[in-house]
Amino acid sequence: MIVTVKLFATLRREAGTGELELDLPAGATVADAVAALRAGALPWLPGRETFAVAVDRESAKDDAVLAPGSELALVPPVSGG
Repeated sequence: MIVTVKLFATLRREAGTGELELDLPAGATVADAVAALRAGALPWLPGRETFAVAVDRESAKDDAVLAPGSELALVPPVSGG
């Protein structure tokens, strides 16, 4: 199944793009997707504790199951004042 991965802020800058497509087996979870990204297009991806994850614009945990066409967003912490 194909999911769209959206990258924001420093992750986007490091990747050189804001969006990737990822081919995963049916029943894959957020953790599976992150592992696939590290094994492929984003080997430099920091530890999971350093960014938030959303699936289809809703906050998600690592065990959330992805569906074909899901949008997986990786968002590093934002600071400002």
